[in-house]
Amino acid sequence: MLLNEVRWADLVGVSRDELYDFGINDDDDVVEDEEGVVVVYPEYGLEVRNPLSETPKEIYSNIYYYQRFSAFRMDTQGFFAAARHIRDRLIKQWNETFLHFHKLDPKQTYYLSMEYVQGAALLNALGNLNLLPRYVYPLLRFHLTITNFDQLDKYGELGNENGGLGRLASCFLDSMATLNLPAWGYGLRYRSGLFKQRVTEQGLEEIGEDWVDKFSPWEVARHDVVFPVRFYGAVDGSRKWVGGEVLQALAYDVPIPGYKTKNTISLRLWEARARAQDFNLSQFNDGQHESAAQLHSRARLICAVLCPGDATEKGKLLRLKQQYFLCSASLQDIIVRFKERRSGKGPWQWSEFPCKVAVQLNGTHPSLAIPELMRLLMDDEGLGWDEAWDVTTRTFAYTNHNVLPEALDKWPQPLMSNLLPRHMEIIRGIDDRFLAMINATRPDLHHKLAAMLILDDHDPHNPVVRMANLCVLSSHTVNGVSRMQSEILKAELFANYVCIWPTKFQNKTNGITPRRWLRFLNPGLSYVITKWLKTDKWITNLELLSGLRNFADNADLQQEWQFARMSCKKRLARYIYCETGVYTDAYCLFDVQVKQIHECKRQLLNILGVIHRYKILKEMSAYQRKHATPRFVMMGGKLCPTDTHAKQIVKLVNDVGAVVNNDPDVNGHLKVVFVPNYNVSLARKVIPASELSQHITTAGMEVSGTSNIKFALNGCLIIGTYDGANVEIREEIGEENFFVFGARADQVPRLRKERENGMFKPDPRFEEAKQLIRSGAFGNYDYTPLLDSLEGNSGDVFLLGHDFSTYLDAQARVDDAYMDPKRWVKMSILSTAACSNFSSDRTVAQYAKEIWNIQQCRLP
Repeated sequence: MLLNEVRWADLVGVSRDELYDFGINDDDDVVEDEEGVVVVYPEYGLEVRNPLSETPKEIYSNIYYYQRFSAFRMDTQGFFAAARHIRDRLIKQWNETFLHFHKLDPKQTYYLSMEYVQGAALLNALGNLNLLPRYVYPLLRFHLTITNFDQLDKYGELGNENGGLGRLASCFLDSMATLNLPAWGYGLRYRSGLFKQRVTEQGLEEIGEDWVDKFSPWEVARHDVVFPVRFYGAVDGSRKWVGGEVLQALAYDVPIPGYKTKNTISLRLWEARARAQDFNLSQFNDGQHESAAQLHSRARLICAVLCPGDATEKGKLLRLKQQYFLCSASLQDIIVRFKERRSGKGPWQWSEFPCKVAVQLNGTHPSLAIPELMRLLMDDEGLGWDEAWDVTTRTFAYTNHNVLPEALDKWPQPLMSNLLPRHMEIIRGIDDRFLAMINATRPDLHHKLAAMLILDDHDPHNPVVRMANLCVLSSHTVNGVSRMQSEILKAELFANYVCIWPTKFQNKTNGITPRRWLRFLNPGLSYVITKWLKTDKWITNLELLSGLRNFADNADLQQEWQFARMSCKKRLARYIYCETGVYTDAYCLFDVQVKQIHECKRQLLNILGVIHRYKILKEMSAYQRKHATPRFVMMGGKLCPTDTHAKQIVKLVNDVGAVVNNDPDVNGHLKVVFVPNYNVSLARKVIPASELSQHITTAGMEVSGTSNIKFALNGCLIIGTYDGANVEIREEIGEENFFVFGARADQVPRLRKERENGMFKPDPRFEEAKQLIRSGAFGNYDYTPLLDSLEGNSGDVFLLGHDFSTYLDAQARVDDAYMDPKRWVKMSILSTAACSNFSSDRTVAQYAKEIWNIQQCRLP
């Protein structure tokens, strides 16, 4: 017989919605026969009998012997016991994978990134190991639901969420493991990598994250893997770096499992420590406690916070220390492993190093790895400059994530000389040799040399080291992360280098892992996809999603699709109500913008559009409002703590929401919410529920935008500019299914010039929206500085005024489409089908073949 609602509650003590979050979709999933309860998982092809009796004994053992929390906190104890049990299994696979790589000695990739944002590690591990069906009920027995997971499973928040750098790096690691590639990731073990937010009267306040202090069940300290990292000092007469202060880098390994494969690779994180002998016991006993532990305190600062503010010299110094600490420790580890694998195999040469090692620089932050490898090869291994340079340039590849020159790392030369004197010498040597090469072979480029050199001395009061130039000069391959951005790199940012090395530059359009961002994120929709495609192979071959196009008009698919998405909307609506007190009807359009809060991302354009919508609704009659598209507008995202304009934008969103949400005339038709502390846990709720996602950055300023891929993959439609991955998504989904607006990237310089010349006339609706803010309609806060940035001949550099009219036109097209449910759900299905080319598996496979030259090394 089928189990009814009461039996479900008796069985696990949770609601149907919470079970649905785990992928249990309808009554047919749970049946009862003479031998007991059977849970059926059609999408996994599994049946689990009497699931409550199948709790692994190891979980109980971990609870009993490894208690780290109060015995009465069964949800916390159960979570950490389950996580530790799974981690132990992963460590076994990690050891086997490591030994397999060591024995076969393939060429291996090492991915250097200052950020990783893992999130939901237990759920991801259970899914990749295909264990989730057998663990659902045991976890529920400890009162662990998806909500608890999001609160407890916070490991790996090693990114600042201002951009997608950390989320991308985590997707890449997942794909490397799934594709059985010999690869590792390297990063830093920040204590507060991801900061929290809370809304205040001023807008937002940032506080540190505490995931390290609460203990992580995933990481394994490798106390035998410790490397010295030197700062300051001087270069002696033999060109060796001596003196200064020496810290220690201690390794922590985090196992990264592949999907349905034994291969388990490593994310190795470094923690900075001072040596025991650097504690001055004599000073301490004399009462000079702080002085006695100065070096220990400075060591803790290195991994205290990701990207500390760099407005001060101390801030710049700490950032530079972080970057060098990652590079030095990682390269020393790579070299040790290279030597270990040569041991006992006869004579070898350093020229073999690039044949066995590929190092990928994820952005300019790890660029100090280049002079560090040169230093290690010359000073420690005795190589000459030419041999060391040949090894270095064949080892490194560089991914550029920026199109704005001001966004690339530039370090003051005096700061670099003081902190890293030997590296400054090496960088100057690279620059001098490049200058000699240009003079000898390309005298036609001499007039462009000032922009091409690494050392920029044009301002004698502020000479800087241009790290992006260092990466381009020293890497064998440079790639962008979307087709449009890569073209901008070649045509503008690095155009001078392209004429020297035309084959050095490539494009690798970013992708996301379909496991983390669909299969485990949205089990209900995944079940529907698998049912209609009659295979789950799309989980590792996203190209199969294109098959959904064949059924986009099918009424049965549309009904199942709507049901799966509505369940996600209801879950998000409940969360929003609990967090903010704002109730929203799940049947309205969920309009979402969750990105870094920054002027170029144009959250201000969004809220000005909301203000215009509010004004129009107020002017309508009650009858007219009934025929208007109801909207729930949600914004979220992190910002730089020193960005005052960004904080004012957040405050304006909250002030507008306070008025709109309490206006009885319109609050049934429009709601506005800023949800603080947007992170991976919140993304797990937001992305599956979103119906319209705003990617409205000024054209030419969005590098890629993998978040738009995550939304599109989950059936969300996009309103956006001709920018980043929007361009390629629009091509795949079709123009009629993408709400595009605004100027194109090649038009932006001309439009800015016209503005400077007083030739711009703003849309009257744009002026009305600004005037409503100035009038005090949304409170008495002084938004003059924010609004003034949109006015004057030199203002509005992000073209909000120019794009406002086409933005409103695009929003009108959204309204029309949403009022036709069949049309909208068909567009949603086509959105998911259009993402067949945006898997990180595809991206990483291209890196492996076209940049790293590595092959699969599958564990038998």
